[in-house]
Amino acid sequence: MLFFSKNKVFALLILLVSFFTPFTGACGLFAVIVAIMAAHALGFGKEQLQNGLLTYSVVLFGLGFGTNFEFGIAFMALLVVGALLTFFISAALNAVLNKRGLPALSLAFIISTALLIVASKSFSGIGLTHRHIYWYNELYALGGNRLINLLTNIETWNIPDFVAGFFRSISAILFQVNIGSGIILAIGVLIYSRIAFLLMVFGYSIAIFFGYLMGGFNQIDMSYYNMGTNFMLVAVALGGFYIIPSVRSFLWIFVSVPIAFLMVSSVGSLMFKQGIPIFSLPFCITVILFLYMLQMRAKPGKLVLTPVQYYSPEINLYTYINGKERWMPMMYHQLSLPFMGEWMVSQGYDGNMTHKGDWGKALDFVVLDNEMKTYRYPGNLPEHFYCYNKPVLAPADGLVVEIIDFIEDNEIGGNNAQQNWGNSIVIKHAEGLYTKLSHLKKNSFKVAKGAFVKKGEIIAQVGNSGRSPEPHLHFQVQANPYVGSKTMSYPFAYFTTREKNDIVFHTYKIPNEGSFLSNITTNDQLHQAFNFQPGYLLKVKADNYAEEEWEVGTSVYNETYFYCKQTKAVAYFVQNGTVFYFTNFIGEKNNLLFYFYEAAYKVLLSSENKINVKDNFPLSVYAMNTVKWLQDLLSPFYIFLYMQFESEVKKDANTLHSGSLSFTSKRVLSLFGKEKKISTATVTIENGKLHAFTIQTSKKRIEAICTL
Repeated sequence: MLFFSKNKVFALLILLVSFFTPFTGACGLFAVIVAIMAAHALGFGKEQLQNGLLTYSVVLFGLGFGTNFEFGIAFMALLVVGALLTFFISAALNAVLNKRGLPALSLAFIISTALLIVASKSFSGIGLTHRHIYWYNELYALGGNRLINLLTNIETWNIPDFVAGFFRSISAILFQVNIGSGIILAIGVLIYSRIAFLLMVFGYSIAIFFGYLMGGFNQIDMSYYNMGTNFMLVAVALGGFYIIPSVRSFLWIFVSVPIAFLMVSSVGSLMFKQGIPIFSLPFCITVILFLYMLQMRAKPGKLVLTPVQYYSPEINLYTYINGKERWMPMMYHQLSLPFMGEWMVSQGYDGNMTHKGDWGKALDFVVLDNEMKTYRYPGNLPEHFYCYNKPVLAPADGLVVEIIDFIEDNEIGGNNAQQNWGNSIVIKHAEGLYTKLSHLKKNSFKVAKGAFVKKGEIIAQVGNSGRSPEPHLHFQVQANPYVGSKTMSYPFAYFTTREKNDIVFHTYKIPNEGSFLSNITTNDQLHQAFNFQPGYLLKVKADNYAEEEWEVGTSVYNETYFYCKQTKAVAYFVQNGTVFYFTNFIGEKNNLLFYFYEAAYKVLLSSENKINVKDNFPLSVYAMNTVKWLQDLLSPFYIFLYMQFESEVKKDANTLHSGSLSFTSKRVLSLFGKEKKISTATVTIENGKLHAFTIQTSKKRIEAICTL
């Protein structure tokens, strides 16, 4: 957690480097053991301590205390007391700040260490040490002359001061100042995150540039500890950890690092006079202030706060890019088109006829024939128009809050400007979310005011009332329950458009004027087969693979997932009645659950038309190679590598939806726009149950059978 990581390999490297000064490393380890023992004694659960948020300030306290004070009985007593105090403060600060969406960072370490430094001035049993100056003596005890010679050779390498300072600054995060430790930690950062490494270089460079721009450095500014802990970690925290990495997040480092620099110079000088080091206080204040400022925005803006923290800038970025559509159901109510069959948008948002100003975010729908006409001859009566008398559907579940049902239809070409909206219905779906459907036929309403309606329920029929020269259906979303309220932009969840000879699937989009739209008609077999409920157990077996048992569970955040009992892998998924799709995969990849994740990554639960569904896998799911490393480095600025997914359900000719049904999918690697097919898959459904899936790559074929 010192480097915003949960990578276990990196953690082992950090532990190793901390023992380059054995006494300091031992103090850090001892302090965290004391804190964990106390936490268990007090009743803290394992899950509260596992992520390190409550204890990494304790590690810093132990390292700092072991670096600066002389060993003795008083030292050991204060180490225990200080570790407990740091843990208590950390628990309190996390409880207070996390409720506001803010991190506690290393504030607990700063507060407890400052208190002990002030208190130690009145204790004769403990004093400052110069052990850190003679750290070679400890290294000799650890590894003899060989280790001393190795690190001495590294320290005397003929490398530019800028590069040497970079490595020393990284090592200073662990209260060391040597190139060897810095190189090991830099390698660890690079393994854990290419973006974090780039941000460290970026933050370090900006700090040096800003320092020289201000006329040079003083003793406090230029300490390697400040360069590493305050400036480099500010860059990582705000450039790619708490904020999704992007060009903008990198540009804001030009502001955040100088802010931390100013705090080091000003607050650091004041604290230095009192004999208290500033430690990482500028880093904490800068990061917390910046994050709090972003939370106060009226609009989200281009800087995006990390919605789900995966403790890796790359995973955060790739999951965010991949998950924009997946998070739509959390941002928007699921609205469907308010009609059956195919209709055309005759007037879209901000249209040229009546959708103007505050009432511009609205849609008009009509029905056309093959000759692109809205009526049959002679077309002089409302009944001649194809959409007239057609049923109007509720776009989502909701409460009917208003109905107007007394206005006669106009003659064709006529208008009723006095009763502009004509017969209308307003449905409340949530607080501040209403839909209004207008120009309906008098006495055609199937529901009454105060009734609860279900999505897809027939509520009225299309008419020609109000400001309507010919029959059409007017639809808008608004924040208020009144007829005539201002409109608001809002997407339909799922629909298809007919474009030339293809049917194109859309998710959470606002249809364009001139589009031919249809609702999704789900297939009962597919819906049933992918309706995995908590407690559902599926056994899967294939040649050359151990049999796996997948159990469906639900997380505390109401996320549904498959859990493989044999491999401990977890695959999170969503089934919303229209689409089944996976949202995340955690665990080893060489297992049947991962192959199913690839085969059924996104499935449209419909077989009415031959619809091709496209998506992208998050790149963080796939193994590292040279191209992937390069993509990671460039990912905040440019994405050139994609692992694409396509699926297509075989059109169902069986109107009873019984028997068997299958869909195919494929993975395609896209590198700078050049595509290469990686694998194909077929998933078979029988009698409403998942029966089998097959994966074919250039090297192997996997045939898996699924049983209850």
